[in-house]
Amino acid sequence: MYITCLDLEGVLVPEIWIAFAQASNIPELKRTTRDEPDYEKLMNWRLGILKEHHLGLKEIQQTIATIDPLPGAKEFLDELRSICQVIIISDTFTQFAAPLMKKLGWPTIFCNSLEVADDGEITGFRMRIENSKLTTVKALQSIGYDTIASGDSYNDLGMIKASKAGFLFRSTDKIKADHPELPAYETFGDLMKAIKGALKDEQ
Repeated sequence: MYITCLDLEGVLVPEIWIAFAQASNIPELKRTTRDEPDYEKLMNWRLGILKEHHLGLKEIQQTIATIDPLPGAKEFLDELRSICQVIIISDTFTQFAAPLMKKLGWPTIFCNSLEVADDGEITGFRMRIENSKLTTVKALQSIGYDTIASGDSYNDLGMIKASKAGFLFRSTDKIKADHPELPAYETFGDLMKAIKGALKDEQ
């Protein structure tokens, strides 16, 4: 039995922090896991910038409310869920993800949580588990599932490489050049064909 594991930001929806960087006019916040492999380092740096500018959860959620899934993402996800089980594994946070999950038809998502003070300041974050994407894929495999995985960033590489089939999707030129062994796709149609091919191989 197969479960397909997908990244969220950059694959199904735009990058939340890039959208917020544009809305808040703080270009430094455009830095994502495509640029920084160490997610905890990246998040601590982001929280420092938010504190410096007196911005909190409310302001970020206002931006998230304006974000729609990438064109074709919901249709892709609907078709994929009709042929296999799908889990979105993301390093985002429950406080960010809910409005986006509603627009995607409430798929299953495994993500993290923010620590928020009464005044709305984001004071910290709680990772669900260390190296969550790779750890989750290995856990699924340990209970009898084969996994297919796709993502666009450094923090997706572990789950992609550990899966029976793994694909880069709309990744950076550098990541694609550094990992030529990983098939890379730019459209939902091509990614769907690759996933269906992997499923067919096991039938």
